[in-house]
Amino acid sequence: MAIRVQKRAVEDPKKLTGPEKAAIILLALGEDHHKLWESLDEDEIKEISQAMSSLGTVSAAVVEQLLIEFVSGMSGAGSVMGSFEQTQRLLSSFMPNERVDSLMEEIRGPAGRTMWDKLGNVNEAVLANYLKNEYPQTVAVVLSKIKAEHASRVLSALPEDFALECVQRMLRMEPVQREILDKIEQTLRNEFMSNLARTSKRDSHEMMAEIFNSFDRQTEGRFIAALEERNREAAERIRALMFVFEDLSKLDPGGVQTLLRAVEKDQLGLALKGASDSLREMFFSNMSERASKIMREDMESMGPVRLKDVDAAQMAMVQVAKDLAAKGEIMLAGQGGDDELIY
Repeated sequence: MAIRVQKRAVEDPKKLTGPEKAAIILLALGEDHHKLWESLDEDEIKEISQAMSSLGTVSAAVVEQLLIEFVSGMSGAGSVMGSFEQTQRLLSSFMPNERVDSLMEEIRGPAGRTMWDKLGNVNEAVLANYLKNEYPQTVAVVLSKIKAEHASRVLSALPEDFALECVQRMLRMEPVQREILDKIEQTLRNEFMSNLARTSKRDSHEMMAEIFNSFDRQTEGRFIAALEERNREAAERIRALMFVFEDLSKLDPGGVQTLLRAVEKDQLGLALKGASDSLREMFFSNMSERASKIMREDMESMGPVRLKDVDAAQMAMVQVAKDLAAKGEIMLAGQGGDDELIY
C-alpha cells in the first residue's frame, strides 16, 4: 500500500526532512491517532501540515522504513526532547489544571528538595526584598533555617535597622514549634515561591552579556559605546555581567602562562593588587620562583593604589585574554558548552 498525495513521488527516505518524516508517520497512523496532533504546538502543526501538503506519492517501502526507524528510535537508544511546555501538556492530559499549575511552579522555581533548600538557591537581593516586609520574628526563623553564608548575604541586603532587629530576635530565639514552622513554610510557598516561579525568566541583560562576550574587541566596544549613549544603566549592567577579571581563574595552566607572556609586568602587578587571594596565587604558581618573588616585591613597593587604576589594569588584562582567545591561543572555558574543558 502507498500513501497518495498530489505532487512529487518520494522514493528515498534519506532525502526527507524531519517535518516530512513526521508528516508521513502521521498519515500512516491515520485519523484514529488524532491525539498525537493535540500534543503538538501551533508552530509544529503548521510545519508538519505544510510538509504533508507537498509530499506527493510515498511508496510503501519508504513508509515501512520510516515506521521501523520511528519504532526503533522509541524502543532503542533513541532520544526524546523534553521542555516545560511539553511537560505541562502531558500532565494536563490526566491531571486537573490546578494541580498541573502547582507542579509546574515547583519545577520552574529554585532547585531544592525542601523549602529551605529552595530558599538557599534564591538570589539574596530577591529574598531580602520579600523578607523586608515580613515580621522580624518571621525573618529570624527563615534566616536560622538557611545556610549561614546565604543568611549573611540576605542580612547585608536588608535595611540596616531592620536587619539588626532580626539579629536580636535570632539571638533570643527559642526552638520553634512545628506548627509555626509549617505555617511559615506554607506562606513562603504560596506567597513567595509561586510568584517567583511565575515571574522567573532569564534576565535579558544576562543574555545580552553572553552575546557581547562573543563579540570581537572592536565590535564589543562599538556596541557598548552606542548603548551607553541610549541607556547607560543597561550598558553598565551588561558590562558587569560580562567576562570579568576573576573569570580568568577558569584558564588552564597553559592558558595562564600564555597570558602572562602577553601582559606587561607593571600592568599585571597593578591588576593583581585588586585580585582575590586565590586568583593571585594561581598566577604566582604559574611563574618561576624568581619571577614570582620579584612580582611580589614590586607589588609591595607600589604601596596604596587607586581603585580606578586597578580596574583599568584588570580590564586591559581581560581584553588581552579575549584577543588571545580570538586567535585560538588560549581558551576561555565557561563561555560556551562546546568550549568546556574535560580533563
